[in-house]
Amino acid sequence: MDRTALIRRLRLYVITDGHKAQMERVSEALEAGVTAMQLRAKEGSTRALVQMGQTLAATCRRRGALFIVNDRLDVALACGADGVHLGLDDLPLPAARAIAGPNLVIGASVGTVGEALEAQAQGADYLGVGSVFHTLSKADAGPPIGMEGLRQVAQATPLPVVAIGGITVENAAFTLSSGAVGVAVIRAVWDAPEIGTAVSVLRKALDRTPGRQ
Repeated sequence: MDRTALIRRLRLYVITDGHKAQMERVSEALEAGVTAMQLRAKEGSTRALVQMGQTLAATCRRRGALFIVNDRLDVALACGADGVHLGLDDLPLPAARAIAGPNLVIGASVGTVGEALEAQAQGADYLGVGSVFHTLSKADAGPPIGMEGLRQVAQATPLPVVAIGGITVENAAFTLSSGAVGVAVIRAVWDAPEIGTAVSVLRKALDRTPGRQ
């Protein structure tokens, strides 16, 4: 996937939250303007994850959204996902690239300039940077890096940067001003009373700020 297309599809990146990944909710979010969806499920059998992933992949494809699987390269390949997102404790990125080949999008979680440069050298296509703000969605997220930490990473690498951790409609645009091309959210969408409305408001906030190209 070329850089321009990838950046466009990383604009509003929504991560499924386990049991909250019901298809009607996902479809509503995609319809309202989500550009990337990540399957993040820490429980369940591999078979169940692949089946869920196949359904999500088909739904995202119809909506023109990027579909990413968190952690599990095997699930990503089995369900026809566009990519996989790897954390610091997951399969090493060079091994993932060797297995998946050049066409699978690989994202990497980083929190420092050093981690970002290492991921870049190892072949990552984009970076999930954070936590930028305090978050309740990931217990082991560590202390927030803040806007300055995000800015330092974005300035250190040409890779597209997605801000993650504590993103809300009030602060989303500020992360773009600090060098991110998009934001990744969980609670800002799934905990909202009206998912479609939450997505629409986020998209409007993001689309008012050009962000990095």
